[in-house]
Amino acid sequence: MAYPSVETIAYGSCLIARLGGEMDYRSDPVFRPRLKELIGRGRRFIVLDLSGVSFCDSAGLNVLLGARRQADASGARLVLACVPERLRQILRMTGTDHVLRVFDTVPDAVAGFDG
Repeated sequence: MAYPSVETIAYGSCLIARLGGEMDYRSDPVFRPRLKELIGRGRRFIVLDLSGVSFCDSAGLNVLLGARRQADASGARLVLACVPERLRQILRMTGTDHVLRVFDTVPDAVAGFDG
């Protein structure tokens, strides 16, 4: 199992969080509270860079959807960027791509907040 990680950088009014490792039931106790803390920082725009995610199952999707709900409740916008192709397929198959906005790159996601 690739150990879960979250690295952040502030970029203007955005908070960019690069997630790494596997997103499954074993990493839920790492990702869920870390994303909650990041959203609680009060940034209006949050980009989750998933380029470092090597695996994601239903528990991982649940974490992403939970983060989206929390962001919505706090008045923030949360989007995904750099989503690996296998995860993009899962998002499409489950219809989650209609709930979680996906951008090809972090710069595209940041630019999306301006439009």
